[in-house]
Amino acid sequence: MNIKQLEEDEIRVQIFKALSDPARLEIIRVLRDKGDEMGCGEIGDNLELSKSTVSYHFKTLREAGLTTTRREAREKFVKLRYDTFNKYLTNFLDSL
Repeated sequence: MNIKQLEEDEIRVQIFKALSDPARLEIIRVLRDKGDEMGCGEIGDNLELSKSTVSYHFKTLREAGLTTTRREAREKFVKLRYDTFNKYLTNFLDSL
């Protein structure tokens, strides 16, 4: 294997680890259904997860390159990174 393949495999491992939790799959499902960014608090309320739990899940998804987070004043907003899904998980979002 060359270096590029090893780097790509590390990305895949991180993605699959992030997707191995049902709560994170549900976060992805909620964001996909919304089709746009959502406030972190709104997602947590929809899934009935505590702020610390949902924050941990957002961090894991962000580090895997599956979401991005932006801050506006005191609120954080999350959205899917469709480029990552298209490159590594073609048609995955349609299967949820």
